[in-house]
Amino acid sequence: MTATEVRLASRPHGAPTLDNFSVVEVDVPSPGPGQVLVRNTWMSVDPYMRGRMSTAKSYVAPYEVGTVMDGGALGEVVESNADGLAPGDVVLHALGWRTHAVVDGARVAKVDPDAAPVSAYLSVLGMPGLTAYAGLFDVANFREGDTVFVSGAAGAVGSLVGQLAKLNGAARVVGSAGSAEKVRWLTDEVGFDAAFNYKDGSVRDLLAEAAPDGVDVYFDNVGGDHLEAAIAQLNLHGRIAVCGMISQYNATEPTPAPRNLSQIIAKRFTMRGFLVADHEDARPRFLRDVAPLVKDGKLTYSETVVDGIANAPQAFLDLLAGANTGKMLVRL
Repeated sequence: MTATEVRLASRPHGAPTLDNFSVVEVDVPSPGPGQVLVRNTWMSVDPYMRGRMSTAKSYVAPYEVGTVMDGGALGEVVESNADGLAPGDVVLHALGWRTHAVVDGARVAKVDPDAAPVSAYLSVLGMPGLTAYAGLFDVANFREGDTVFVSGAAGAVGSLVGQLAKLNGAARVVGSAGSAEKVRWLTDEVGFDAAFNYKDGSVRDLLAEAAPDGVDVYFDNVGGDHLEAAIAQLNLHGRIAVCGMISQYNATEPTPAPRNLSQIIAKRFTMRGFLVADHEDARPRFLRDVAPLVKDGKLTYSETVVDGIANAPQAFLDLLAGANTGKMLVRL
């Protein structure tokens, strides 16, 4: 048997292209003591992976040129040398970008395929869900009655942030997205009070119109002009949770900081970056609160699915270009 894996062929300068990836066939590996062989069925592509394609210093090691990439994945155990794991178990792990993976038993988590669609463990019940939950409640210190602005609101994280805020008593939830279709999805299906297409004009003006009484919490997935607009509209003692800055990931030159950052003094707002890995202690609370909402249909989530590992590089490029609604997944 052979397996397929995606490798980093070269480091991109600016926006990545398909030439930066290679898809290769390899022998299926065998698990050693304490390990399992997993046949991956789903894998995730995520914006943070763009940073790992470069050598810039970051919070996670870069991908090495010529070697297989990795990321969140779900699969079925086909061979096990690890206690507590048997063939047929469905597991979550971090060795995506390949059809088969050998993983230490201690680094996989069994999931219940009957409790929810398995892909949900890579989206609403997985890393994106926990990111939204911890970022809103633990980082931004959301309070009932807050007005919340979410950039990149039609993405896997942003769409959940807005819904969790509404379900917990937000006075108003506003989102930005990159198309009229996404704006309609946010307001008509997801339940945002207002949303706008950031391509329609000045983000500052569009936000002021959508949130005329100001913003108490800004959940930042975009950075740049969105962050500047949020600061301008932020109320006294507002809070900003910085999850990502996708508008800057492909920049080849340093990007300017928000030109109105000095308002942090007059408005006494707080701005805090965070990584979901720092909030693993919140996972039991997150699953306790969010899993019933998913089961009862009270939390809407969307998945953009691309089939075939050979198409994973294009799925990643499409993600960076904003072609997804909700979580971008590759079905293997």
